[in-house]
Amino acid sequence: MPDTQTPLWTAEAIASATGGQLHGPDASVSGLTYNSREIQPGDLFLALHGARDGHEFAAAAFAAGATVALVDRPVEGGPYVLVPDTLKGLEAMGVAARERARLRGAVTGSVGKTSVTQAIKAGLDLAGSSHASIKSYNNHIGVPLTLARMPHGTERAVFEIGMNHPGEIGPLSAFVRPHAACVTTVGPVHIEAFADGEAGVAREKAAIFQGLIPGGVAVVNAADAHADIVRQGALDAGATLRTFGRDAGCDARLLDFVADSEGATVVAELDGQRIEYRLAQSGVHWGLNSLCVILMLQALDVSLDTALQALAGFQPLAGRGQMKTIAIPGGAFTLIDESYNANPLSMKAGFVSLGAKPVGQGGRRVVVLSDMLELGDHSRALHEGLAPAIQAAGLDMVHAAGPQMRQLYDILPPSLRGQWRETAAELAAEAASLVQPGDVVMVKGSNGSRAALVAAALAKLGPAEQEARDAAEDQGKSA
Repeated sequence: MPDTQTPLWTAEAIASATGGQLHGPDASVSGLTYNSREIQPGDLFLALHGARDGHEFAAAAFAAGATVALVDRPVEGGPYVLVPDTLKGLEAMGVAARERARLRGAVTGSVGKTSVTQAIKAGLDLAGSSHASIKSYNNHIGVPLTLARMPHGTERAVFEIGMNHPGEIGPLSAFVRPHAACVTTVGPVHIEAFADGEAGVAREKAAIFQGLIPGGVAVVNAADAHADIVRQGALDAGATLRTFGRDAGCDARLLDFVADSEGATVVAELDGQRIEYRLAQSGVHWGLNSLCVILMLQALDVSLDTALQALAGFQPLAGRGQMKTIAIPGGAFTLIDESYNANPLSMKAGFVSLGAKPVGQGGRRVVVLSDMLELGDHSRALHEGLAPAIQAAGLDMVHAAGPQMRQLYDILPPSLRGQWRETAAELAAEAASLVQPGDVVMVKGSNGSRAALVAAALAKLGPAEQEARDAAEDQGKSA
């Protein structure tokens, strides 16, 4: 169990970990944040340098209840630990805290890393006291911050690790020093930063194995197009290799995946033993994702029974496959919200999943797309390259928003073209015209292109919103 008696940090312990100087009395710390608007009583305020200098907000943080600040120049309002560089100080705190967990895992990949991280966390929760990244805290700030937030007495922890540019993943993994690490899959994400395209992305993702403890476990997707590069990265790191995929020879082999209205049933072989289990997820990519989760949990000393129990109860995260039935005049439609993020790999997986969904009487399989971002010079080709996957999945209608999606929209057969608008906001304003009773509708796009606006507008077509509109109309009439 976590040690609830020992403070998360004390000011003196922060000074010791960072090599800084404490100015003011010692104080206990129960949380950490760099956002003064999120301060809770007892927090450490991290005065980081970003678009604004965090030191400008130290007084507000103390007023909101911060007990200590980590700073690189003196501030007013409360005790502070003075260090040469606050980001380096946070990193030092993360390193000092990591051994609070007996076993640590790390997750990266072009697609699915947040969901896989949280599914692993679900298994760790059932096995004992655990800790994990929140949201997508996976960068040069998020990883050491998550480490530094880890309570004393944690048994197991899992960390998400991401990247925008070459050379980021290896150092972040070195902070974590995981006992097990995985690469979910590799695809054209942040591809503009790599001269050799996806091969460079694969090598960067494989750098997660560089931080493994000696003999640590590397979990590799053998079904991935760049599996050889990732596998070689694991071997170069001296890792114990574990693979998941569809072919014979994989440690975890997917045999069958059958989606239904409640999730899916998976049939697989694990180290030669046939297993069958349920998922709360219905996306076809969760066949392989679930095997990745199982191998990671095994490497973190979690039993198979516990892993399967966790997977059976793990629900889709917000914007990552949540399904809702929305009542509209004449019937209802099913909304699949995949609006959090998108890239060519996740798009194509989503099309396959949508194509397998049953529709209601007179219904259609409809996809609403907004631009995929950070694809550099490859953007046009990758957007246009979605067309064959849409047709192969048997989708009935495509609505689209954004200049990049216009390139896809223009090459689709006229029978598939629904609405196109310059922005997701414009498309959201026409939400009622995008659907009809019996439809299954998936909304997908990069977070920055605001696909979530369309998903929210479609969800608001439901009865609660309709009742509010009717009431407003009645009030207007009576006036």
